[in-house]
Amino acid sequence: MKNDYSQTIPPAWQAMSKIFVALGDEHRQRILLLFEPGERLNVGQIAEVSTLARSTVSHHLKILHESGVLASEKIGKEVWFWINRDVLATTFSNVLDYLKEST
Repeated sequence: MKNDYSQTIPPAWQAMSKIFVALGDEHRQRILLLFEPGERLNVGQIAEVSTLARSTVSHHLKILHESGVLASEKIGKEVWFWINRDVLATTFSNVLDYLKEST
């Protein structure tokens, strides 16, 4: 066991932390499961099939977006979201690399 608990979290892990916090909520997981491959959805479409209020869906989308899990583009008055697969692939790859190195 390493004896330095106070070591600084590496910058790559700081970003990962935000992603895992975002993915730790069941409602946000359900939102991600709504997306078909390559699909873009807006808050209204997600709220329409959700049990959550539109404002709550917006809150969850904001957390997913700020963590990097979702990317977005504003077209006119509407914001379209999609899963940022590159960010998730990199994050999970970093975790797997760490596990491979530490075992």
